[in-house]
Parts: sequence; C-alpha cells; structure tokens
Amino acid sequence: MRLKHGRTSREEHDDLSPAHLTLAVRADRPMADLSTPDLSRVLGRLPLFHDVSAASRERLAAASRLRSLERGAAVFHQGDPCDHFHVVLTGQVKLAVVAPNGQEKVIEIVGPGGSFAEALMFLNLPCRVGAVALLPTTLVSVPREAVLEELAADPQLAMCMLAGLSRRLHGLVHDLEAQSLQSGVQRVIGYFLNMQEVTGLNEDIRNDGGATAAVPKVRTVTLPVSKATIASRLSLTPEYFSRVLRELEDAELISVEGRNIHVRNVRRLAAYPD
Repeated sequence: MRLKHGRTSREEHDDLSPAHLTLAVRADRPMADLSTPDLSRVLGRLPLFHDVSAASRERLAAASRLRSLERGAAVFHQGDPCDHFHVVLTGQVKLAVVAPNGQEKVIEIVGPGGSFAEALMFLNLPCRVGAVALLPTTLVSVPREAVLEELAADPQLAMCMLAGLSRRLHGLVHDLEAQSLQSGVQRVIGYFLNMQEVTGLNEDIRNDGGATAAVPKVRTVTLPVSKATIASRLSLTPEYFSRVLRELEDAELISVEGRNIHVRNVRRLAAYPD
C-alpha cells in the first residue's frame, strides 16, 4: 500500500518501535589528526570552548584525560556516577537508556566534535543513560571538579556551557516537533534534506529554475549510521523506513546503494507528494 504524507501509520509511533528511539545525531565539526593531540588546542576548536580564555582551556586540558575505546566499549553505564563530561574527537558514541523490560532507547548519537553528559555532570546524580562506542573512538573526559573551578574563575565558560546546552535543548525540541507533527515520509525526506550542508542539496533547492535546472544534479547522501538506527532516530520501525525508501525509489526521486542515497531531483523530493 502506498504511503501518503497526510496519513500516519501505527508503525511510526515509538511504542511499536522494536528497539531504539534516537533523537539526534550530532557532529559539530570534523577534527584534525589527533594521534598526539594538544588537548588545549583541541578544546579551543570546539564550539563549546571556542570563546573561553586560553588560560581556562589550558587548565581544563591539564585536568582532562584522553581515552581510546574499541567498538562496543562503554564510556559509562547507566547508574554509574557522572563525574565527567566527554568530547568525541574521532568515532561515534551512542547514548541510550534501557527499560526494565530490557528494551533499549537511543537518545543520541554523538560524532566528532560533539560533547555529552554536561547536564548529567551538573546534576551530581547517577548517569541516567549509558554511553557506548559505536566505532573505535577517541574522546576527552573533563572532570566535574575542574569545570566547577573554571566556572567560578571564568564567567565566559558559564555562558559558553549555557549556550551549548540551550542549542541541544533547541535541537531536541525540533526533533520532538517533527516526530509529533510530521508523517513518516516527511521525516525521512526532511532527514535527507537536512544533510544539505555536506551534500550540496542547499544549492539545488535555491536553484531558481533556470538553465541548470533542466538537468537536475544527482546528489548523494551517505548515512552516518545504519538504516535501522536512522529509522529509530525518526521514531519509525526499520520495516516502515524500508517501505518509505521503496516508495521514493518507485517515484524515481532516489536510488539506494547500501548507505548511499542518491537524490535524483532535490526539488521534486522536497515537494513530494504534491
């Protein structure tokens, strides 16, 4: 049966999702070669610490620890004391909670340049989520004591951390709005179009229909994680997600090759099914 924008399948809802709910995938910016990193310079390249004084960054770096994790290794477990926050340099980290029945719900996938556990650290309570490396991962762990000392000494750090937490809250609200008000098809299309900064889709959307629009440029979206995880991020079952991909392929809007999604016509995709 064909899927329409205005209709909502029961498979779109979280209570029928078999494994995961992913609210965000975040990679603030790619990092340079960090085989022997200067942690102060690394922190300075992150949005969270970009405006913090060099002296504060150096003190935080001196108190921090560089960690290398194999795929599947835990950064921390649900219920552990949360006395650090973490910055991903390379790899990916999954944040998830496990329900009493064993069902896992993924909260976030954090990529290079992204940070996590700041809010949990400030609560001074056991971790509400667990964190596991999805790939071989290198991260920096910054202890709470060092952060609190620098917050007292450098008000700019407090402003930066508040701004970072506010951006994350805004992103989560946006995700929840999309999941509540959009159909599954709209969410999948929106996910592809939101990757425009790295795929060039924005250029095609702005195209005013001139001569270059006569031969639409094929754009390729490479999924950063598995299709099942993307489906979970969008609060869809993997089966429903696959049916949406087939519908878009049947409409000659995309073609699928593994994790590569080739967008044949961005304007038609953005307007589908009008």
